Amino acid sequence: MGIVKIDEELHEQARRASTVMCRSINAQAEFWMKIGMLAEAHPTLCFNDIVTMQYAEAHGRLAATAVA
Repeated sequence: MGIVKIDEELHEQARRASTVMCRSINAQAEFWMKIGMLAEAHPTLCFNDIVTMQYAEAHGRLAATAVA
């Protein structure tokens, strides 16, 4: 784990978004980073497609854990 320096305005946006989404500020920033990374890796997918893809992968991991 490390420290990431971000702009004060971006930090404030993360704080506001984290309140709405019931996440910590760190969890909100991590979510945005993960979605951004996936959007760069899959430029033809929209946000909803990326979230659906992540949900399906998580569901597959949960199912595999339940079987094991």
